[in-house]
Amino acid sequence: MREKKVMLLYLSEHSGHHCASLAIEKALKQLEPGVKTLNLNSFNYTNPILEKVINRAYMGVVKRTPELWEYLYDNPKVLSKTQKLREMIHRFNTDKLKALVDDFRPDVILCTQAFPCGMVADYKKSFGYTTPLVGVLTDYAPHSYWIYNNVDKYIVPSEETGRKLIENGIDAPKVAVFGIPIDPKFSKDIDKDKVYEQLHLDKDAPSVLIMGGTQGLGPIKEIVRMMDRSSLNLQMIVATGNNKKLHKWLISQHFDKNVVRLYAAENIDELMEVSTVVVTKPGGITTAEALAKGIPMIIVSPLPGQEAMNTKFLLSEGVAVRAENPQDMMILIEELLYNRDKLAMMRQKARSLARPDSALDIARLTLELAK
Repeated sequence: MREKKVMLLYLSEHSGHHCASLAIEKALKQLEPGVKTLNLNSFNYTNPILEKVINRAYMGVVKRTPELWEYLYDNPKVLSKTQKLREMIHRFNTDKLKALVDDFRPDVILCTQAFPCGMVADYKKSFGYTTPLVGVLTDYAPHSYWIYNNVDKYIVPSEETGRKLIENGIDAPKVAVFGIPIDPKFSKDIDKDKVYEQLHLDKDAPSVLIMGGTQGLGPIKEIVRMMDRSSLNLQMIVATGNNKKLHKWLISQHFDKNVVRLYAAENIDELMEVSTVVVTKPGGITTAEALAKGIPMIIVSPLPGQEAMNTKFLLSEGVAVRAENPQDMMILIEELLYNRDKLAMMRQKARSLARPDSALDIARLTLELAK
């Protein structure tokens, strides 16, 4: 019997989309070691120069003029005006995509970002290509760029996300509520005492995990400084992602409190396991990981668009609080550390929303479609 082949397409190397595709790939190989996978940065493959330009432009917009991104994100007028441009880009990429699928011959194509999903959907429509296409949403609010007739299955984080897709014309049987795919290790038990020892943490003192996503964004310097000056008895774990500049700054500083500084940490599951609360941007992957570990979130500096929508979901579910600035954050941390009942309630609610086996569920569906 021919080995099953799954192509996974994401966008941008240091992104939640990539983390999601890696989690699904790991789950696929865990369930069926013989499965053959191709995990590809689709935009870099089809438009390597344009990818660098757009990534640089995007980061510049969200850092300097976030209100512009807020206007552009999921705006029906922008969607309508860019439709012909998107179709042109898809046509331009047709030859490269055809060469890719002809060479790998996947049984299923799975996309964790809307751009490659749309590209493959248009390819299916234009050439009668019948290989199943699965779109995996990594945020709680679906934007209009996901809506295509030729997507065979949509994996969504929540019932509400699924309802919004259906309201926008997607057939209900195409929608599966599996959650945001995270590494299967988030569902495994962890020896907390061992982690405390490895990180040189006091297990009797509250630990605050500070994160800024894979790119280490947000006012992390101000947050660390403010916590270090506070009278609260706490210790900090600072995960800087791939932000080398921030990590170098942290290493160069002296702090009165115990501060664990970690660059490109791969043990986020362990860090969350020993943390009392996490101060973070609400990226989809980070959010799903925090829910899986039942850790309350203090949200700071959410990006307009997807992160703002994730924030709205988390606040409505009572698993997070939002700080408008580092000063607000200190008030919220103090409240949570002293109000153990509220902390316990938020933990319980987070666990009730968690879907730690999301990647495994998606992998099972993918292998079924591959038959």
